[in-house]
Amino acid sequence: MNKKIQNIAVMTSGGDSPGMNAAIRAVVRSCVFYNCTSVGIYRGYQGLIEGDFIHLDARSVKNIINKGGTFLKSARSKEFETKEGRQKAYDNLKNGNIDAMVVIGGDGTFTGANVFYQEYNFPIIGIPGTIDNDISGTDYTIGYDTALNTVVEAIDKIRDTANSHNRLFLVEVMGRNAGDIALNAGIGAGAEEILIPEEDLGKERLIKSLAKSKQSGKTSSIVVVSEGDQIGKNILELADYIRENLDAYEVKVTVLGHLQRGGSPSCYDRVLASRLGVKAVEALLEGKKDLMIGVQSNKIAEVPFKEAISGENELDLELLRIADIISI
Repeated sequence: MNKKIQNIAVMTSGGDSPGMNAAIRAVVRSCVFYNCTSVGIYRGYQGLIEGDFIHLDARSVKNIINKGGTFLKSARSKEFETKEGRQKAYDNLKNGNIDAMVVIGGDGTFTGANVFYQEYNFPIIGIPGTIDNDISGTDYTIGYDTALNTVVEAIDKIRDTANSHNRLFLVEVMGRNAGDIALNAGIGAGAEEILIPEEDLGKERLIKSLAKSKQSGKTSSIVVVSEGDQIGKNILELADYIRENLDAYEVKVTVLGHLQRGGSPSCYDRVLASRLGVKAVEALLEGKKDLMIGVQSNKIAEVPFKEAISGENELDLELLRIADIISI
């Protein structure tokens, strides 16, 4: 291990996701295990610019592995996008005798980390934490599994009402640029149709499919819609279109929104966060930097930041075919 690194900071940035606390816990306790000091940075890059630091030890992170959100708080920082803001951040790190940093977040977080590394050659390792699962180079991100389970549980409850009143429910889930949540939760919850930004199925096909479902004897239907789907300007417009062209159902809309980000992390997310947190510290102590720790085929993978932010994680479109087959 590289003994030059003694003080490691950790922060969460961007949108919160279940399992971030578990990742912080793993980073802090790994630091203790390897006789390093850990420092928490409140409110992501904005807290870094303002020097909002706190010393952390093994007891500081007790009883948080099961907590959603992030106790270090999170924020988006416009100031960090400026050269002056990043200079303030660097000065605070040096004044705090911090040797390296672990950042937990998504593509925006990693983009900032990569720029900061290029300017100051400061050792940074990233951990992917976002419910959207839209980071290249890792099969799963922290929070994605929990969000899936939250969505499936919500749709299960909505279906009870749909069945009771012969209704068609459009359920909007998060995923501005990625349909992972919609596709997997849709299959898991038995949705009749799944609309995602990666595949434009078209309004006419949707109407034909719903009409066919009605003719086959279905008295209610669930359509899962990713918020980034392009069939309509928004889910309310899509609902109006269905009402105008299909009178077989009473159409209702449910937007799950930020409900999907909250809640206690699943066991999978807790284990994933723990694995990535430990490896992030070990990578820094081995002299590695400017990369993300992810998981590929259930094995830990080291992915350069540039690759992690180069594009979206590839969606398994085979699942769409499966969804079509089993939704008849």
